Amino acid sequence: MASGSAIRGTRVGSGPIRPAERCEPAPRRPVTYWCANGHSVVPLFAVDAPPPKVWDCPKCGLPAGQDEQNPPAPPHTEPYKTHLAYVKERRSDEDGAAILAEALAQLRQRRGQ
Repeated sequence: MASGSAIRGTRVGSGPIRPAERCEPAPRRPVTYWCANGHSVVPLFAVDAPPPKVWDCPKCGLPAGQDEQNPPAPPHTEPYKTHLAYVKERRSDEDGAAILAEALAQLRQRRGQ
């Protein structure tokens, strides 16, 4: 059962919970970003700091831009490639046939055929 302490969760001697009581926050301005799915997000930035051109949408993860009519396109992700796909990019079919023939010749030589 909980005790009747009104300061539960705070440290004895700690400062005020709200920072507004101690200091004034830096001046901020809202900047609206839109993603390709039509979501909008409004983060706050310092007045003297330039806002980034692209911001990640917290709802869908797509990049969001400041132009509502022309949001950034979703990033194109390359599909997963197997080791064989990378080998086929580096070698032609003729190279593969020559390497296979060489490997078969070495295997037959080791077996004594």
